[in-house]
Amino acid sequence: MVTFDTIIRGGTVATATDTFACDVGISGGRIAALGENLGDAAEIVDATGRLVLPGGIDSHVHLAQPSAPGIVMADDFASGTRAAAFGGNTMVLPFAMQQKGQSLREVVTQYHAKADGQCYVDVSFHLIIADATDRVLGQELPALVADGYTSFKVFMTYEGLALSDLEMLNVMSVARDTGALVMVHAENYDAIRFLTDRLERAGNTAPKYHATSRPIPVEREATHRAISLSEIVDVPIMIVHVSNREAMEEIRRAQARGLKIYGETCPQYLVLTEKDLDGLNMEGAKYVCSPPPRDTASQAACWEGLQYGVFSLFSSDHCPFRYNDPQGKLAPKGRTSFRWVPNGIPGVETRLPILFSEGVGKGRITLNDFVALTSTNHAKTYGLYPKKGTIEVGADADIAIWDPQRQVTISQALMHGGCDYTPYEGIAVTGWPVSTMVRGKFVVRDGELVGKVGAGQYVAREKSPLATPVGREMGV
Repeated sequence: MVTFDTIIRGGTVATATDTFACDVGISGGRIAALGENLGDAAEIVDATGRLVLPGGIDSHVHLAQPSAPGIVMADDFASGTRAAAFGGNTMVLPFAMQQKGQSLREVVTQYHAKADGQCYVDVSFHLIIADATDRVLGQELPALVADGYTSFKVFMTYEGLALSDLEMLNVMSVARDTGALVMVHAENYDAIRFLTDRLERAGNTAPKYHATSRPIPVEREATHRAISLSEIVDVPIMIVHVSNREAMEEIRRAQARGLKIYGETCPQYLVLTEKDLDGLNMEGAKYVCSPPPRDTASQAACWEGLQYGVFSLFSSDHCPFRYNDPQGKLAPKGRTSFRWVPNGIPGVETRLPILFSEGVGKGRITLNDFVALTSTNHAKTYGLYPKKGTIEVGADADIAIWDPQRQVTISQALMHGGCDYTPYEGIAVTGWPVSTMVRGKFVVRDGELVGKVGAGQYVAREKSPLATPVGREMGV
């Protein structure tokens, strides 16, 4: 008698809290049973010697996003979610980015049109608020939160995106009223413009000066200011892509004071440095992202933030532009100054292997920490848990099967996205996802694409349990 659609047999299951030998029974796209001797199934998957983990959730990726005139992002939803699946991810959360003058509801409608029928893994959308008008804040944003768009990002830098402190306070106030979670890109826009102008006047325009124009104090000051603004409104915030000790310590101090301040870091801050931007000719442009990679001391600080819980999320900030392309990193205008080089690097496919190898493999974090940082905490933070982010009865059967001993040297030849390079070229890792299953169906199996584009679904989210204010009166 067939009891389940699928049984994954003989593997070692790990969640954010436990590791155990266990078979996984799957029916109707969900986990139906955990145990031994589960009986028969339409399909038996042999996971002997493998790890059976919750599929990765990358809650910070950019796909099919509008860019500067003449610049085109390398990944649409099809190529980006395909790369995500090969990297052991079963869900990604990209951004529906508003531009000045746009209706936020219209932006969401247009972004859905780009995603519909184009995804290999499940998706959900954050919002980017660039035009904080009374209509957006008073009508559109509260209605969208009620519809399941329960997180939005604000920028403290970039032309056309940076919000003033007053605008940020107004956005945070809406978040407090609606129970949404605010994500903050914390860099001081005026300081960056000041430094960029001085560097260009001195003739320092090569890609390596991108890092010089965005030094650690630029990020530290903005992080402190974002925390202060959130304290005034009494609203939790997530500081994204933290790159250094000073910003990390600002978050740690706020947490020690009882504030609901959360942090995220990314692979580029663990394995790259600012020296990578100093390549011959324009090669350094491959590493231009913001904040930029720092130094080895900053790498150690970011590991410390992961180890001690200052950072609860490890995301890729996948923001891909082709290198050898006039619509990408080698855009004509970009060759005149680092100021114009498209900002961002690919990473959705390499996020998990890098953290597994450098973290679990080298004893910096446990396997359970790895699951929490790459899947479970993302689900909990963004209103998806326990449907997503864990292996338990009733959860979606979003599963990545890992070969923990497989040794791979990361190379662009192994990648499956739309970019023409990886910034992690030549990095050797131990541990690799070999199969990825979304809601009980294989997307990648034994290193081969077997899923169909369009199988991934959009998932509306609940409000984040982290978004509840501390309970102070506003302004106190």
